[in-house]
Amino acid sequence: MDPRFDDIAADPRNSVFDVVFFPDRVYHAQYLNATRSERYRYYVDEVRGKADINVMKGEVFLDGIKVCNILRIEYRGARLSEVVREANRFLGDTVVANVAILADDGSRVVARSPMQYDLWINAYQVEFWETLEPPAGKRHDYKVLDMMGFGGSITRIPQFANALKDVASIQRLELAFRENDRAEPSGPLIPDGKSAWDNYFHRNVQVPNTQDPSSDSNTVDRSAYEINFRRGWFVKRARDILPVRYRNGMMEPSNPRCRDDNIIEMRWVLQQEFGGTVVFFHEVTIPPHAIEGTHQHIGSEELYYIIEGNGVAYMGANDDPGVAADNTIPTEIRPIYGLDPAPCKKLAVSPGSVIYTKSGGIHGIENPNDQPLRFVAFLYHSA
Repeated sequence: MDPRFDDIAADPRNSVFDVVFFPDRVYHAQYLNATRSERYRYYVDEVRGKADINVMKGEVFLDGIKVCNILRIEYRGARLSEVVREANRFLGDTVVANVAILADDGSRVVARSPMQYDLWINAYQVEFWETLEPPAGKRHDYKVLDMMGFGGSITRIPQFANALKDVASIQRLELAFRENDRAEPSGPLIPDGKSAWDNYFHRNVQVPNTQDPSSDSNTVDRSAYEINFRRGWFVKRARDILPVRYRNGMMEPSNPRCRDDNIIEMRWVLQQEFGGTVVFFHEVTIPPHAIEGTHQHIGSEELYYIIEGNGVAYMGANDDPGVAADNTIPTEIRPIYGLDPAPCKKLAVSPGSVIYTKSGGIHGIENPNDQPLRFVAFLYHSA
């Protein structure tokens, strides 16, 4: 991080903007692998995070001389540990990372590597170095040598050597993680094909491959987390993005409001591009007299912000205490997607209205008018 940010952050006039300059990680200078010896120093150029994952690109120096470029991956394993527990096993000291490096020239290289659990960061980690050879006339410190080599916390993957020569050219990674081949705590080998994986948990992305409503071809499966090192996106006009169209979205066939022409549109602006736990940002169009079914969120949160038109939103009757206590807001029993009907508050919405739904909350939206109703939505995992 540029040291000038220290002065910016310390200026009382800028305290309200601290979140803008919040460091990617607070331990770059101290707890990376080779810093076991004070002879080594890292320069971290880029950091990206997604769910349980952090990835760093940078350089490592020995006695002030550059050794090579590096790529470091950290993984906390919370999701994988849940899947492993379902098989009555525990995660041990090692997990396996499946890593694909995608460079800006379109090349793609794939390899697997063990990751070792590190108490310093409470996560599994591995550093891929461009080379393990020290600079001319130097020797690696004995405090670091035992970490180096095949399966070590500092390792060299031959397939990655060319990509690491120009680490700035690495634009994207695809990452998936699985438990080690040997089960904990009993120790037997896990049969082939039975290892537990955290590979994006069967999530997918929505792509307008066709304008046929609810076509399977618009749902594209993903089997890895995507880490993107691109620094920015500009969308001049989201309305120019082709929508994905859905017939009777979030509605059971038994819902009496289902009909063939009940079609809503979603323009998927950003999906895998997000870090953290954000899943998507999209613009939704509810055409005249169309409905998005009322549904309950479990393990996710979503925010709707109305930007155009007027309509009716439905919220679980007791989700917002202020709304629940307002007897002027009508309550009606609504079909809930996949669940039993439930009482909901019927809320008039217009540009500037916000509906924010936490895990366990219920929402839906309807356009009873003759003009389109549009809103933008963020969804993210709540844990």
